[in-house]
Order: sequence, then structure tokens, then C-alpha cells
Amino acid sequence: MAERTRDLLWSDVEGIHEAILAHPFVTGLADGTLPHEVFRHYIVQDAHYLRGYARALAVCAAKAPGEDETLMFAEHAGGAIAAERELHDDLLGALGLTSEQARTLPVAPATRAYVSYLLATAHGGSYAEGVAAVLPCYWIYAEVGEHLVGTGSADPLYQRWIDMYAGDEYRAVVDAVLDATDRIGATVSASELARMREHFTTTSRYEWMFWDGAHRLETWPV
Repeated sequence: MAERTRDLLWSDVEGIHEAILAHPFVTGLADGTLPHEVFRHYIVQDAHYLRGYARALAVCAAKAPGEDETLMFAEHAGGAIAAERELHDDLLGALGLTSEQARTLPVAPATRAYVSYLLATAHGGSYAEGVAAVLPCYWIYAEVGEHLVGTGSADPLYQRWIDMYAGDEYRAVVDAVLDATDRIGATVSASELARMREHFTTTSRYEWMFWDGAHRLETWPV
């Protein structure tokens, strides 16, 4: 039986995944020691990120070869905007910040770099490359949620975040994209598969950098 594309991609980033789970931002979510100031910085950056991510998903929808994939990624683009408005309004309110205030705050370096890479790959690369680039944001969040739900969080605010990404509804979304990834991988050339692997690894690294930047309250140095 041929190796699934998802398994090949994941084998490239197992070390990155382990580093994410061990990062003090993620461990701080679980034990409740993550300062709310850090989580607020993360949510603000995530709101900025999701607006760009939605655009990358919309490009994937436009390039998809079949109607089912076009519909799926278009719905997910809309879902990213809805999450930015609904989830973050809820969480930001609990952190003493309105969504209007959050929009005025600067986009941090890691956020800018990650979104720029996503959009460049989605627009400049093939459909397969675009899907590979957007996949870590789906998949790694599901894996982090599954990892954290076993212990839960001592902080109710963080538990709400964990519950969303560990939920069956979110897992179903991720599984649908993984199924699409396997279908894509079965049709691409060896060179295109290599580019998919490169993009998947790069944006997985950006996932670590995003959490690390939030933990450091990253700002522009000059």
C-alpha cells in the first residue's frame, strides 16, 4: 500500500511538532501559568493572521480543480473570518480589549512573515503547493488541541481555547483537508510533491515562530 501524502508530510515535521508541544506558550496554556498579557498578544496577532489566512484559502478555492474542493476551501475562508470576529471578540473581551482596539495594534514580525509566505505561495504556486502551505495551520492546531485536552487547563479562558481546537467539529474540518491532501498527492509529479513538502515544513516552522513570537511579546526591533 502506497504511503499517504499526509504521512509523508508529517514525517518531515515530527521534530517541529515536538518543539511546539514543549514550548512554554503551549505548556503554559495547560498549567495556567501563561500570563494573560501574553495570551492577549497572541489573540491580537491571530486575528491579524486569520484575515490573511482567509485570503490564502480563497486562492486555494479558486485554483481547486473540482467543485467539492472549491466549495470546501471557500467555506473555510469564510469560517476563518467568522472565527476572527466571533471567537476573538469573545476572548478579547475577557482580556479587556475590543476587536476595534485589536485591529489598530501592529502586526508583529512573525505574523507578517507567515502571512506573506502563505499568500505568495498560494498566488505564485500551484493548487497543490497552496494546500500544502495552508495545511499546518489546520493540522497542528488539531494536534495541539488533542494533546492539551487530556490534561485540560487550570485557567478557564485557556480551556475555552483548548475545547475549540480539540472538538469533533474542528477535527472533521481538518480530516476533510487531509483527505484532499492525499488525493492531491496521488496525482502530482515528484518535483511538485517535493515543493509541497518544502512548503509544509516551512509553514510548520512558522507555526512554532508564531507561538514563540507571542510568548516573547514580539515587536519590531526598529
